[in-house]
Amino acid sequence: MRSVWRVTDVRAAEAGLMATLPEGTLMQRAAAGLARRAALLLAERGGVYGGRVLLLVGSGDNGGDALYAGERLARRGVDVSALLLTPGRAHAAGLAALRAAGGRLVDRPTGPVDLVLDGIVGIGGTGGLRASADEVVQRLCELRGRDDNRSTVLAVDVPSGVAVDTGHVPLSASGRPSAIRADVTVAFGALKPALVVGPAAALAGQVELVDIGLRPWLRGTPALRVTEWSDLIDWWPELSPASEKYTRGVVGVATGSATYPGAAVLSVGGALAGPTGLVRYAGGARTEVLHQHPSVIASGRVADAGRVQAWVCGSGLGTGADAAAELRAVLATSVPVVLDADALTLLVDGSLADRLRGRDAPIVVTPHDREFTRLCGEEPGADRVGAALRLAAWMNAVVLLKGDRTVIGTPDGRAYVNPTGTPALATGGTGDVLAGLLGSLLAAGVPAERAAASAAYLHGLAGREAARGGPVTAPDVVTALRPVVARLG
Repeated sequence: MRSVWRVTDVRAAEAGLMATLPEGTLMQRAAAGLARRAALLLAERGGVYGGRVLLLVGSGDNGGDALYAGERLARRGVDVSALLLTPGRAHAAGLAALRAAGGRLVDRPTGPVDLVLDGIVGIGGTGGLRASADEVVQRLCELRGRDDNRSTVLAVDVPSGVAVDTGHVPLSASGRPSAIRADVTVAFGALKPALVVGPAAALAGQVELVDIGLRPWLRGTPALRVTEWSDLIDWWPELSPASEKYTRGVVGVATGSATYPGAAVLSVGGALAGPTGLVRYAGGARTEVLHQHPSVIASGRVADAGRVQAWVCGSGLGTGADAAAELRAVLATSVPVVLDADALTLLVDGSLADRLRGRDAPIVVTPHDREFTRLCGEEPGADRVGAALRLAAWMNAVVLLKGDRTVIGTPDGRAYVNPTGTPALATGGTGDVLAGLLGSLLAAGVPAERAAASAAYLHGLAGREAARGGPVTAPDVVTALRPVVARLG
């Protein structure tokens, strides 16, 4: 699992490390990593020697990193030009080094170039690009749009203009994102939230973390953590020769209705793809569920379902009196529960929401943004991690806030982000599959936050696999999920 750090923590770590090093050492380490990655990108485009690089240079250390990297590239025969966004405030030593190596200054973007180094502003920037920088970036976009041999953009630490601690991307006066869109970002010493969460993550492109010796100096609690495949391997329930269907866990699924039988079929399909040994279905779509999944034990009500180790409730359940009664029955149990879709709508009724805070067993809620807004009375806003954590504390539940970069927040303030999301999953029914898989993990004994992180990760991988065959439907995700889960052994 990779840790992600806030700006204040990174700044403190940098200060501690720099106090132990000769002046300028940290910047040279960063520049060396940046120049190495730039050279690799140039090599992919035909070669380092004779390559053409444009540096976009701001006034801070970010600009200094770019200038020193440009110096290293120039000494390897690269044609390096630098555009100073704040002439007179550029890093003086870095600028002198670039000029001594043969680099030159330009007053506007000129094309074509092979590589653009975005060193406008780093982790100290706020509020998007300034007007002068935004104008340069838009001019660069126009040149790239007319260039058949499209230049590659390499961001220095973070794409300039993004809100580093939240991943928010401010908009310019014309409504465009006021930030650089990078193909590759070289991050120094630590991942920052904007590289992994929110709309900024999509602007970062491929992220490469360069070790500059910062890790021992990063103290306190990370802003969030990024789930990795190795984590799932560690968390996944193990089978033994003595395993049987009941010891593997039984998950109850209270979803679907006569009106929405597909939600039941899909959520049961997600549950069957997980690690549990048996699925019990309770609801109004028994006929359709048994037709698609004959191994399921089906009944009409939660009260008649039998013993389970976790419940999934809500997808396609409806919001009438009968649906509310089933949700109450689920919440009255002493086992972990997943609440999705219609269950979340029913929770807007304060009497049902109050039942959450008194439960001892874990609860996981899975809202998308509109459901979050109904629950909270406001949109998640610019800080999706903060929003998920606030809702988790208020509901005393693990919150899986769905999106391209799904965020998981816990009541005690920990946060995770899923790196496998794909827009291909933005289609009806895929959330039902996710809820079923999540319930299966809970029933198998996986702790709630790990179950949520694992389910989001596997669901994203299945979405990516399904997308290889063209437009994705929810049944495609169920089909793709099985071999993905099988890789866990």
